[in-house]
Amino acid sequence: MRDRDAETRDERPRLPRDAGGGTSDSPRTVRQTRAACAEIVGDETMGLMEKVLRRENLREAYQRVVRNGGAPGVDGMTVEELMPYCREHWPRIRESLQDGTYMPQPVRRVEIPKPGGGMRMLGIPTVLDRMIQQAVLQVLTPIFDPTFSDASFGYRPGRSAHGAVERAREHVTAGYRWVVDVDLEAFFDRVQHDVLMARVARRVRDKQVLRLLRRYLQAGVMIGGITAPRTEGTPQGGPLSPLLSNILLDDLDKELERRGHRFVRYADDCNVYVRSEKAGHRVMGSLEQFLRERLRLHINRNKSAVARPWSRKFLGYSFTSHHQSKLKVARESAKRLKTKLRTLMRRGRGQSLVHVIERVNQVVRGWASYYKLAQVKGTLEELDTWIRRKLRCIVWRQWKTARTRFRKLMAHGVSRAKAAHAAWGAHGPWRSAASSAMNVAIPNQTLTQLGLVSLLAEHHRLASLA
Repeated sequence: MRDRDAETRDERPRLPRDAGGGTSDSPRTVRQTRAACAEIVGDETMGLMEKVLRRENLREAYQRVVRNGGAPGVDGMTVEELMPYCREHWPRIRESLQDGTYMPQPVRRVEIPKPGGGMRMLGIPTVLDRMIQQAVLQVLTPIFDPTFSDASFGYRPGRSAHGAVERAREHVTAGYRWVVDVDLEAFFDRVQHDVLMARVARRVRDKQVLRLLRRYLQAGVMIGGITAPRTEGTPQGGPLSPLLSNILLDDLDKELERRGHRFVRYADDCNVYVRSEKAGHRVMGSLEQFLRERLRLHINRNKSAVARPWSRKFLGYSFTSHHQSKLKVARESAKRLKTKLRTLMRRGRGQSLVHVIERVNQVVRGWASYYKLAQVKGTLEELDTWIRRKLRCIVWRQWKTARTRFRKLMAHGVSRAKAAHAAWGAHGPWRSAASSAMNVAIPNQTLTQLGLVSLLAEHHRLASLA
């Protein structure tokens, strides 16, 4: 199905060299190269279970699972208990993996809040199944990853959300100033097992590995002590889920490449960049048909849109409308940070300000590290001001009575008249925290001396290290 929405034929993405591509990017050469690569990989995928069960591979998988930690599965076994269990039972487990009789245990259902609202369903495998999945992942990744699209960034070695955001900015700066923002409806819950396994089987010929993968897909979900069967979906929470999602969505990537589009995909977040709104709507319609017919997936029309990039967010970032577009923190990301800090500070009202600052710093450092690519500093300055005001609000509440507030303000160098006006004023804690009296009593310098990390200063520090 050829799409007339492609912007220019001479901008067709080249096949990455590490996927076996040569210097020519003609359609015939690309098809021949991919076919040869698939044939070579196919020959290497016989006897994969032996590679999965190699001692070195299993040791690495065990170390990764222990390092990642995480909650127990349905059997209650912790990562600390995994090694003693394996020492006693591994010969039997290994034999069942070799003869194809191994049956994964159901996953434990866990709900966590989504950043944008709603709940995300996770399926937590047992630690034993996490180790086996990790061992399989380590063998399958070198087979699949080199052939994935250069525009795919999610859950891949050596790639990150930062790379995806930078690539998106390049497209916007290059003049592709309309985005087709595609949101897949309940992607991880709607994946069709047969469709996914057909794509895995293109490169994996080992029937033992294919059987094991299907059993992991079909492992039930335990809800309230009752195991419910699963006929579709690949629940987030296990090591294999990200790779399997990339395998399925690689068909989408290849279709977008074939059409010559500029796009960026991170897991199930896909943005296609075009030159006009009209082209964007054509692309949206054709992608909806492709996803429905080829992958049996559906676009969430309420969350998807054809819009200007600076009116949308991508992985927490947004863009400016300048010709040389700059990255900035998306408005929704700043709101989520405030919500998180508001909850944290509410729990710290009865604690010392130093202790509260320590907890705030943990969040601030992690947040600043992720948003270090932001080139527009206004949001960081506003958040710094908001955090300092929240801390002053905590102090104001801790002083409790008007008499105590008056005495404390006087002790911190506030004039008698100004201290009296603030202490006996009619304003609430939030309004009072922004008063000139509180700014004199607890200046920014004092908060810095108490250890408060400034988002702006942390951003400058991280930028200088880049």
